[in-house]
Amino acid sequence: MHIIAPPQTFDAIVVGSGVSGGYAAKELTEKGLRVLMLDRGKPLEHVTGYESAMKDPWEMPHRGKLTNEQIKAHPYLSRDTIFQEANAQYWINDTDSPYTETKRFDWFRPDIVGGKSIMWGRQTYRWSDLDFEANAKEGIAVDWPIRYKDIAPWYSYVEKFVGISGEKLNLPQLPDSDFMPAMQMNCLEKHVASAIKSTYKGDRVMTIGRVANLTNAQKLHTDLGRASCQFRNLCSRGCPFGGYFSTQAATLPAAQKTGRLTLRPHSIVAEVLYDEQKGRAKGVRVIDSQTGESMEFFAKLVFVNGSTLGTTFVLLNSISKRFPNGLGNDSGVLGQNLMDHHFRVGASGTYDGFQDSYYYGRRANGIYVPRYRNIGNDKRDYLRGFGYQGRAARTRNEGAEGFGADMKEKMTQPGEWTMGLGGFGECLPYASNQVTLDRTKTDKWGLPTMVFNAEFRENEKKMQIDMMNDAAEMLEAAGLKNIRAYNNQSAPGMAIHEMGTARMGRDPKTSILNGWNQMHTVKNVFVTDGASMTSSSCVNPSLTYMALTARAVDYAVREMKKNNL
Repeated sequence: MHIIAPPQTFDAIVVGSGVSGGYAAKELTEKGLRVLMLDRGKPLEHVTGYESAMKDPWEMPHRGKLTNEQIKAHPYLSRDTIFQEANAQYWINDTDSPYTETKRFDWFRPDIVGGKSIMWGRQTYRWSDLDFEANAKEGIAVDWPIRYKDIAPWYSYVEKFVGISGEKLNLPQLPDSDFMPAMQMNCLEKHVASAIKSTYKGDRVMTIGRVANLTNAQKLHTDLGRASCQFRNLCSRGCPFGGYFSTQAATLPAAQKTGRLTLRPHSIVAEVLYDEQKGRAKGVRVIDSQTGESMEFFAKLVFVNGSTLGTTFVLLNSISKRFPNGLGNDSGVLGQNLMDHHFRVGASGTYDGFQDSYYYGRRANGIYVPRYRNIGNDKRDYLRGFGYQGRAARTRNEGAEGFGADMKEKMTQPGEWTMGLGGFGECLPYASNQVTLDRTKTDKWGLPTMVFNAEFRENEKKMQIDMMNDAAEMLEAAGLKNIRAYNNQSAPGMAIHEMGTARMGRDPKTSILNGWNQMHTVKNVFVTDGASMTSSSCVNPSLTYMALTARAVDYAVREMKKNNL
């Protein structure tokens, strides 16, 4: 980390240090640019900074539970289980930066360098033309300006560096990645997969999850200090082994090796500075989160990768005579079309067999059932589709009776087998699902706050009926008992896959970015995080963000050399 005194000029500025911001910094520095990476969060040192990574449950002061003080300071974050005692220090203090919910929205905001790359679920899947063509074919929103063939080489490029384990399936709706050896399903998962295959004649498939955890670390990984996954399943605390992909384990050390990266934490980017005469961005204005000092940094190229909503805040707050409604917002769509996956819908059950079987370690991964609805001859009364994530496991024998040593001995014996399938469904882009700024209500640093007005609608609700019933049907076909179907009604934001508020498109009148993730009207500004997405697919999006980032950096540097930026 370099300590810098403003003003300072760089070749490029990257706003944000998560999966896309970290990848932008890596690619830009490796292509010879001097880069300033800014993040509002505090520093988090790889290995030594993961304070809870090696702790057992009884070493936690509150055994993993949140205190009343933590709940009070985090009124939004504490509504869900992802905010835990073991990683509480990684998340923002909600009371310092509040927001308004016209309709409920769960906004999970980190407060660390590396962002959500430390706590993410690591499920990594390619999108297909089923996703990129859907809007155009169905007359929904606007057409993607790219197709699978445009991004496929960049998926391969990113996957080799990230390290993704998985099984090849040769499915058109879920293209295969360049995989490391797949993690293994346990005996009940294999049984359910076999039952699904035979019952549905290959129309439905269950596979092991495709996950950004190294199963066979290669030299390019070990050269950065990474090692294969240790099957501890404590990933949300940070991994001292570098077994999963994160900014700290992968892109940050790669960028630092070039000697061309300057990282500045505690840096809240308030706006992108626009040069009215040149018609280009000239840099950013930053507020130091510790001192409140305002400062400016300058560059020829700006990548805004503050995560979907952080990016949208920066752009909406970047007001000038040319752009009174936000940087690049001639179309007026900035902040609209907010999407997230809907989930917490599925089924679970128990299984009587395999009483003499168990499994090795704590696999940091589950199973995956790729989308099968609205494909081929399958037509539903809703658009798009869903996939399932889940796992099988043996419960603890918590019903042991008695007391003392005898009871303790009984509790060491495994209980019954259980398995669950939870759907992740696609959300359509709705213009009225949006986020705006409230300039009358400010945060700790005097900045405007966000107002959320988004909801899942009839299409998603119809889809959830199939998500619930299909899960129960597949478990029943595999011979599970005590099946419980459920719909626990997720709110937007809870899947932490927010997308779409500064979308790509072919027409500057209806979109913010072109097919290179470049602003239509401010040519030296690029957005490659979730804000850029034109639709949401039903698969996890982070791999696509990274592929789009690598592709956009390659284009931007070529354009810089031509003096087009």
